[in-house]
Amino acid sequence: MERVEIILAGGTVVTMNDGFDVIPDGAVAIRDAKIVAVGTRAEVAAAYEADTVVDCAGQYIMPGLVNAHTHVPMTLLRGLADDLRLDVWLMGYMMPTEREFVNPEFCRVGTGLACAEMIRSGITCFADMYYYEAEVAAATVEAGLRGVLGQTILKFPSPDAETYEFSLDYAAQFIEKWRGHPLITPAVAPHAPYSTTDDILRECAQLAKAYDVPILIHIAETKLEVEDNVELHGMTVVPWVQSVGLLDAKVLAAHCVHINGGEMRILHDHHTTVAHCPTSNLKLAAGIAPVAQMLEHDLTVGIGTDGTASNNDLDMFEEVRLAAILAKTAANDPTALPARQALLMATRMGAEALFMGDITGSLEVGKLADVITVEANPVHNVPQFSRDPNAVYSRIVYAGKSSDVRHVICNGRWLMRDRQLLTIDEKTLLEQAEAYAVKIDRFLSAREEDILSKLLAIGGLEQSESFEVQVKASIPDGEVVQKLLKHPNVQVLAQHHYRQYDTYFLFQDDAKGRVRYREDDRIDERGEVVSVRTRLTYTLPTKEREFSQAILLSHSRFIAEADRPLRFFREYFQPEAERELQKDRRRWHIHYQGVLFYVNVDRILSPALPQIFIELKSRTWSKSDAENKADRIQEMLGILGVTQADIIREEYLEMQASP
Repeated sequence: MERVEIILAGGTVVTMNDGFDVIPDGAVAIRDAKIVAVGTRAEVAAAYEADTVVDCAGQYIMPGLVNAHTHVPMTLLRGLADDLRLDVWLMGYMMPTEREFVNPEFCRVGTGLACAEMIRSGITCFADMYYYEAEVAAATVEAGLRGVLGQTILKFPSPDAETYEFSLDYAAQFIEKWRGHPLITPAVAPHAPYSTTDDILRECAQLAKAYDVPILIHIAETKLEVEDNVELHGMTVVPWVQSVGLLDAKVLAAHCVHINGGEMRILHDHHTTVAHCPTSNLKLAAGIAPVAQMLEHDLTVGIGTDGTASNNDLDMFEEVRLAAILAKTAANDPTALPARQALLMATRMGAEALFMGDITGSLEVGKLADVITVEANPVHNVPQFSRDPNAVYSRIVYAGKSSDVRHVICNGRWLMRDRQLLTIDEKTLLEQAEAYAVKIDRFLSAREEDILSKLLAIGGLEQSESFEVQVKASIPDGEVVQKLLKHPNVQVLAQHHYRQYDTYFLFQDDAKGRVRYREDDRIDERGEVVSVRTRLTYTLPTKEREFSQAILLSHSRFIAEADRPLRFFREYFQPEAERELQKDRRRWHIHYQGVLFYVNVDRILSPALPQIFIELKSRTWSKSDAENKADRIQEMLGILGVTQADIIREEYLEMQASP
């Protein structure tokens, strides 16, 4: 009789092998991290004796679940910013918080906390994308789980790299250190096509092919992502990443919510696999991935929880159930994605999606011992009917819960026994997580009180400050400006015609200032729009200084190209009030006595004002320069024939509010 280390006996063995064999009163024998026998309890008992024999009567003995896509350190950001659109959530909250807090310790603590949750959920293998992935690997090994771990690469600075070149170097070092580890498969993780470049994707593919490791990437998660890609590259996301050579590597594509049949064929032909994340896609309103159609195209599809910041948990039982139910709703067909198929996607097919289906994902002799047991008869899962051979899958998928998981073994090692974690100090992790929550709350609360800090936190904007000497006056008609333009001391450098659409975000405390989102439509001689520019400006209500004749020195504390749509900033700032202003502006760039000034003639179209206005302004950088330019503005007012009575101290917005 052969000796083994562990025998799990007496439960219903759900193998998830090619034949979908289910063995009542079955047993699994484990030795040296591998499965050495699967059969009936009597068969295994007759051939093997073990150091540890566990009675699993009333339980399912099944493969450990495979979480095909997540970001485990983000467990420390769970519930940080809910009920927001993906771009606001990611750019407005996640990335600013990550820039402030993500470091090696953050990643170790977050990974440890995630591993505890995943073990309790019956997960033995997961695919991860994040920063400091070597720290994620170390914490994963300590917990005893199996991971395909991708070092994230972005086109802009990240918490662990100032440039993408540094990220690639880090990824190469990470791969070299962890390649061949029994639990860790290192990977390269360009975040997404929209957050990288074609050169980055090519270099990532070259790196992955050189080391024969997977690529993990987000693909076609939102409709906006696809539309932007078409506008930028003239094609949808999948053909574009194919064109730059990304799919020549082993690619696991997360989400794929907005792909069509042609794109599915491209993915299939390149042996690209898919990670379906139903909860995250629903919560962020990204849509419902066409999973049933993917399976019809013979794509390999796993199921992932995504990170807890967008899910908000790592419960694979919930995810598998939702995947099955959503597919039925999307297809308007209750037979779509039956329970057995859904469980397959979370076990053997999930392992195949991670390019390790040959070693895990099913209970078969020779495969690694990644095994869980699940209570079969809790109150929420009785009574049970056995006439349908597929009923066991329905019971697990539609009524099973993560709290039913009793034992977890990964790579032949006990990780949880009788619901007790054996490799993780859960109490210490909970305390560390709470300490991070206090610090992050303090950081975000302070940011919410300061509009400038909130602007700067977005990142990615080429922001600057602007000081201007300026004056505004009412004039009888637009032709008055010709008095100045034709003056011998004036040289006209440029002339432009704009239609301007201003949206002001106002806050309860006026002292906080205001944010203006401006769309500048440049108009040609035929009245056609020839270019569009958007800008974001933050100003305080107070002026820096006042000169004679109400010439003011103003200070825009933040001015930048607005690289996101108006809707993003509206949802990000959540202003107390919002005001809109539309005007027709003719602008001249002039030299007056050799000094650069801007002359604007404005008609306020909506809400309409009867007057025509002229503005004279110039950027400045010192007290003496401001005084010098204020004197010249006063001279130009004299040329125009503007009197003190014509000067207007109010902004256009305040004029609209006046009775």
